[in-house]
Parts: sequence; C-alpha cells; structure tokens
Amino acid sequence: MVQMERNDTQFKKMTEGPVNRVILSLGIPATISMLVTNLYNIADTYFVSQIGLSASGAVGIVFGFMSVLQAIGFMFGQGAGSNISRSLGGKDEEAAGEYATMSFVVAVILSIVIGVICLIFLNPFLRLLGSTETILPYAATYVKFIIAASPFTVCGFVMNNILRFEGKANFAMIGLVSGALLNMIGDPILIFYFDLGIYGAGLSTAFSQIVSFFILLSFFVQGKTSSKLKFSYVKLDFHKFKEIVTIGFPSMSRQGLQSISTMLLNNYAAVYGDAAVAAMSIVSRIVFLVFAVGLGVGQGYQPVCGFNYGAKKYSRVKKAFRFTLILSEGILGFFAIVCFMAAPYAVSLFRKDPEVLNIGILALKLQCVSMFFQPLGVVSNMTFQGTGKAFLAVVSSLFRNGLFFIPTIIIGANCFGILGIQSAQSISDVLTFMATLPLIMHYFKSLPADGES
Repeated sequence: MVQMERNDTQFKKMTEGPVNRVILSLGIPATISMLVTNLYNIADTYFVSQIGLSASGAVGIVFGFMSVLQAIGFMFGQGAGSNISRSLGGKDEEAAGEYATMSFVVAVILSIVIGVICLIFLNPFLRLLGSTETILPYAATYVKFIIAASPFTVCGFVMNNILRFEGKANFAMIGLVSGALLNMIGDPILIFYFDLGIYGAGLSTAFSQIVSFFILLSFFVQGKTSSKLKFSYVKLDFHKFKEIVTIGFPSMSRQGLQSISTMLLNNYAAVYGDAAVAAMSIVSRIVFLVFAVGLGVGQGYQPVCGFNYGAKKYSRVKKAFRFTLILSEGILGFFAIVCFMAAPYAVSLFRKDPEVLNIGILALKLQCVSMFFQPLGVVSNMTFQGTGKAFLAVVSSLFRNGLFFIPTIIIGANCFGILGIQSAQSISDVLTFMATLPLIMHYFKSLPADGES
C-alpha cells in the first residue's frame, strides 16, 4: 500500500507538477552528480600527471576504454530507462520491472565478456586506443584495474540511468557522488602516501566504482524504486530486449563514437609526441566538466519528457523542451566564457610543460566558443530517445562524434597538422547544430494534441 501511494505521488509530480520546477528538482541532483563525477576524473588526471608526462598520457588512453564501458551502461540503462518512464507514465509497473531486470543481467554478462577479450589482447588494444610505446606500460597497469571493476562500473551506469528515468535523481546522485568522493580521497593517499604510483590510481578508481555500485543497488533492494530487480523477471523476452536495445542504441552509438573519436584524437596527436596526447587529454577532461553542467540539466528533463509522452501530455513535452534548451544555453554559455578567459590557468593546473600549454590553450579556447552550439543537439537527442523515436535518436546521436568529427579530424590533421586536431571538435559542434535544427522542428510539428495517440 505504501509503495502504491509513493508511486502515485511520483506519477502526479511528473505529469501534473509545474514543468520548470520538476525539471530543476531532477536536474540539480543530476548536475551535481555530473560535476562531482567529472571533478574526480579531473582529480585523477591531476594526481596521475604528477607521476610524469607518460603517466598523464595513459589516463587519456584509458579514458577511451572507459568510454566503451560507459557506452554499454548507457545503452542498457537509457534503453531500459526510456521504456520504464513511459511504462510508469502508463501505470504499468510490472513491465518497468522486467525492463530493469533484463538490462541489468545482460549488462553484467556483456561487460565480463568484453573485459576478458581486452585482457587477452591487452597491448594491441591499448595501441589501438592511441598509446605510444612510452605510455604503454603505464596504460597497461592502469587499465587492468578498470577491467577488473568493469561489471560493477557498467551496472552502476545502468542503475543510475534507471533511477534518473524514474525521477529518483537524488538516489542516483548519492551513488555517483559517494564513489567519486572516495576516489578523490583515495588517489593522493595511494599514489603518494603509499607510493603506489599508477597502481594506486588504478586501485582507487576500481574500488570507488565498486562502492558506488553497491550504494546504487541498495536502493533497489530496499524497495525505494518503482521498477524492481527480481529473479522472476529474468526470462527470454525478445520483444523487450529489442525495445531496450533499439531505444538504447543511440546512447551506445554516441558513447561508442566518443570512444572512437578519442582513439582517433590520441592517434593523430601521438604523431606530435606525448605532450600533444597529454594536452588534448587535459582539454577533453576540462571541456567535459563544463559540458556536464548542461548535460545534467538535460538529464532532469529526460524523465519528464518520457513520463508525459507516456501519459499523452504532449504540450508538457514541448514546454519542458523549451525551458531545458534556454536554461542549458544560459548555463553552458556562462561557463564557456569563464573557461575561455581562464584557459591558460586551467591547462597549467595539470602540466606546465611549454609544449603542452601551447597545444592545450588554443584547443580549449576553440572548444569554449563552440559550446554555445552544443545544447540543441544534446536536448534534441534526449527528446527523441525519451519519447521512443529510435530512428531520429540514432541519426542525431551519430552527428557530433561520428558523421562530422571523424572526417573533420582526418581531413584537418592531414591538411592543417596540429591546428586541424585542435579545431576538429569545435567544427563538429557547429555542424551538429545545423543538422539537428530541422530534425527537432519537424518533430514538434508532428506531435498530436494532448490525449491523442
């Protein structure tokens, strides 16, 4: 009875509460989660960079593999989450539980298989990610810890996304922030106090991911979620599996392309030495920290979008989209200006090598300028995914790190050298904005009136 009342309250909040207030109530915890998580990534980069230049480059290399794990977790987490929010919007809690359980089980199996394959072909895999011979020993040590914790990492992403799509952003925040803070504390202790170097960095990251996993799992075990993880829900249901993968594939392709783009970036930067790899790795971490603010707001919007689409309240979907886009532009624009002005200081926090600074400062400034074009692509893709428009979600997910970035960096690196590498992501952001605008305009014109199918 208590659980039913709790679920009814949540349903009314998502489908009847003031749209702006609901998005903020979900977006603020999501933003905090993203900021703290990326702060710990930056802290990781900072502490490892104190070991040496090659160790600093190793973090950027392994970040490509972590993007693969995130891609799997987001595919099953957001694929299940989108179906869960629409199921809850239609008051079908059993279906929500089946989606949650299936995504969790498949994610565990797939992450183990990928981890074993990566261990078998470890050195070739790291070279594929862009590792140089001097970076390779550090990257190999670091990545082994990441592989060992990969099932916990992937399932942590799955549960985090399910919680967000249910409108339980506070729970998702607690799980992520706890692990991130633990890693930020563990890094300096293990790296410097116990003098474990790169071993300490890997151990700290792996341990924090495992702790985060168990915190997130506790919310499901304690019955604080609308969707349940039950053994009785473990069954072969091809239709539900297809729905999860179809809706989650845009997340997989987006994160997968992020991994591929990171590999390309590292490989082209490696031509100019370890300093170039380290510089672009540092810039990527800084930019993603700023980008995380806008992404957090969007993550508050996505469950509102899914619930109201499931409840056939399309006018609320439109209102939520407008509010999220304007808010994201304002917040991201402000931080982009601050980051642009502080670019030399931001890069020098990690490495003071002249070559790293020369490459990193210009790359960071270029990406700050293009941040103004990012919110439309992100919020539009979340709209397509949250409302189950798989084709539009897939197409829009291919833009930024795929259809535009890959040819841009290949052409830019070959024609303009290091400048082409520094500017590739910025050019891709502008092209993504131009391609997304007609898609989202057509989508909203095609939405029916409230209550209609």
